[in-house]
Amino acid sequence: MPHVQNSEMKINAAVITVSSSRTPKTDESGRAIREILTQKGISISFTRVIRDDIEEICTTLKSAMEDADLLIFCGGTGLTKDDCTTEAISPLLEKTIDGFGELFRWMSYQEIGTAAMLSRAIAGTLAGRVIFCIPGSPGAAKLATERLIAPEAGHILAHVRRQV
Repeated sequence: MPHVQNSEMKINAAVITVSSSRTPKTDESGRAIREILTQKGISISFTRVIRDDIEEICTTLKSAMEDADLLIFCGGTGLTKDDCTTEAISPLLEKTIDGFGELFRWMSYQEIGTAAMLSRAIAGTLAGRVIFCIPGSPGAAKLATERLIAPEAGHILAHVRRQV
């Protein structure tokens, strides 16, 4: 299948920040993600800042899926006892995109060194949509969105939506 550019496909994105401490006003990572996506021609149809809570993450996922086909959960992918984004989303995925986490950690390693191994970033598909769970730091959010998610969103969705 040929590579599909984002400009050829209308993409609606949801940007959900999972945090115990951030608010819509202090959500630098979410703001950076939205700016990068908008610059790449991807519309933002849903945005929220929610707590590190599995039930709230799942409820927000369901709401975001009403309008978005690209969903980015930013935060809650670390190792603290509160971090639960990976646990909430992972069991729901129909297919995983293992290369995303592998590539993200490799790229992070080049920027921050061995601390990159602490990231539990994941991606996968659900009901014709693509979901990314990325770390909440501004640097990680920018790296994942600018260098991995935005350039491939159209291509991934073309595969996900393809009828055989």
